[in-house]
Amino acid sequence: MKNMNQVMGAGLWFLIVILSIIWGASFFFVEIAVERMTPLTIVLYRVGFASFLLLGFVWFTGRKMPKNIGIWGAFLVIGVLNNVIPFSLIAWGQKYIDSSLASILNATTPVFSVILAHFLTKDEPLTTNRLTGVLFGWMGVAVLIGIEALSGVGMKIAGQAAVLCAAMLYAFAAIFGRRFKEFDPVVVAAGMLTGSFIIMIPLTFMMEQPLALDPTPVTWAALFGLSAVSTALAYIIYFHVLSRAGATNILLVTFLIPVSAIFLGMMVLGEAPGWNVFAGMALIFMGLIFIDGRLLKRFKK
Repeated sequence: MKNMNQVMGAGLWFLIVILSIIWGASFFFVEIAVERMTPLTIVLYRVGFASFLLLGFVWFTGRKMPKNIGIWGAFLVIGVLNNVIPFSLIAWGQKYIDSSLASILNATTPVFSVILAHFLTKDEPLTTNRLTGVLFGWMGVAVLIGIEALSGVGMKIAGQAAVLCAAMLYAFAAIFGRRFKEFDPVVVAAGMLTGSFIIMIPLTFMMEQPLALDPTPVTWAALFGLSAVSTALAYIIYFHVLSRAGATNILLVTFLIPVSAIFLGMMVLGEAPGWNVFAGMALIFMGLIFIDGRLLKRFKK
């Protein structure tokens, strides 16, 4: 029995690492796609392909999608908070900043989460450790943005702000998503992405000209990786780990996503992160350690 638990632990750790790699790769895929496609069109294909794949997974595994109109309304809301706006902001922001920087800024989601949870929920107060984590997180953001912010709002600063706004919306989505705790998480993911796709169709055609674009085979490959791997497959792995390891352990993915994103950015895209990127990442990770709290408890023993 002991060996079995060790295997189970190793298996979950393996899935957490895989999840961090494929979520980190999403920034890499977006960086490739934005060279030939516009932000909303990227999101349209991302949620469209992913929704079809997840709906197929729901059908193949014998699950059932809800028929209640109210539930589908909630799917639309969380789709806006978790997909439509943040995916669009990240795609737009990566026109002006590197994928590695975007992934680190995205790692501030738990920092926003603890602040919002304090004001919007009754069971997650802002403790001393969490407040310390928030302060470290914002110090990291300040180092990442740097003194360039003092000279005015350039496009690079705007790109960073867009990704930070996306991270804040992910935090809002996490709080709103509590209402789905009694539902099958895979069904929720499929419903959320389907709702996102329904919203993105008219929005994209009103604001962009997706049919006039000329993507290359490399662009299509990036879009497929973004939707099939970094979205559909990622949600399946995410919810499997969530059911086995709990919500707290999912925070570990946040630590690892920038690592894979930076590696891909440097090795494939030729990005060269400056000292402030690594310093800012270290401060944000320190903030996440305080927010998570488990490592601190081990040192106190």
